[in-house]
Amino acid sequence: MTEPLTGRGWLARIDGTNMVLFLSGEWTARDDVSRMQVTDSLVQRSNIQALRFDSSNLGHWDSSLLVFLSSLREVSRRRRIVFDQTGLPPAARRLLALLLPAAPPESVVPLRNAGIAERVGMRAFGLWSDLIGITTLIGETILRTGAAVRGRARTRIVDLLAYLEDAGIAALPMVALVNLLVGGIVAFVGGIQLRRLGAEIYVADLIGVTEVREMAPLMTAIVMSGRTGSAYAAEIAAMQGSEEIDALQAIGIPVFDYLILPRVSALTTMMPLLCMYAGALGLFGGLAVAVTMMNISAASFVVQLRGAVAGNDILLGLAKSIAFGSWIAIAGCRLGLKAGRSATDVGHAATAAAVSGIVGVIALDALFDVCANAFGL
Repeated sequence: MTEPLTGRGWLARIDGTNMVLFLSGEWTARDDVSRMQVTDSLVQRSNIQALRFDSSNLGHWDSSLLVFLSSLREVSRRRRIVFDQTGLPPAARRLLALLLPAAPPESVVPLRNAGIAERVGMRAFGLWSDLIGITTLIGETILRTGAAVRGRARTRIVDLLAYLEDAGIAALPMVALVNLLVGGIVAFVGGIQLRRLGAEIYVADLIGVTEVREMAPLMTAIVMSGRTGSAYAAEIAAMQGSEEIDALQAIGIPVFDYLILPRVSALTTMMPLLCMYAGALGLFGGLAVAVTMMNISAASFVVQLRGAVAGNDILLGLAKSIAFGSWIAIAGCRLGLKAGRSATDVGHAATAAAVSGIVGVIALDALFDVCANAFGL
């Protein structure tokens, strides 16, 4: 055992290749800032291989202790010394974990200097990481939804109601306008072609099946992706930049229950209702075009429509809307969580969420149609 090293608030004992740092007294910013200047000298001995702590006599502490420990951890990393945190207070360990060590400058390789193979590899690893993140988020959503049903999720009802209103009532005008116009456009374009064959009445079949099975869930999902999915990503990315998420983790609040679960639950719940609302308006738009431009009576249109649209078509549209809503919410939250901490990253996260939501919705729609055709629906 060598002679101990002492300083204000700490005492270091060296036993062979191990150093034990005993922390004591008050560690507050108003006491002494000169402690930060001794971190290099503490571990300057070349034979030290591990640094451990004893905080049994530690009094009140604040960020000054974290700054000291972070500086000591950085010096230990440069000198390849094991930094053992087990002796520190649990709260200090959690906060210290949020202070991620800076990556060495030599490890950063500019993308413009990378070859084609390296670019492809980096992109493949990025896509694989995103796939793992999305899969993890989907699995956690399923598990936490079951816990929420049993009343065990730490989700505030007031937040859930606010997201339900935002994804429901607040979205009605935009959804109504888009689907009303789409229904009219489909009826107009289809009616022109059917008129050449003298089969204008079948425009009711066209607009009914198209709206209920395809256009109502698809167009509603595209609108909600650009409106709500991007908003989710921007909100969570802004919280990342202001370190609100780090604060939630530090005080023990589950981020998933507090931020992700109410958003996913709200959008998944409201999408079927929006889909039915959009389908009704789309049919009304088609009816208006058929009556005013094709001289088809409203009664004939309704009778033809009732014979064309089956229950399976309605169920398929509702199933699509549930899947679309879940995907949009999960993609938006995932991209918000992985965003950086700058103001620019907030815009990038919102843009990426809108694009990912739309592309994913179209891919899911194609998958649903293939499966429906295989099962004869």
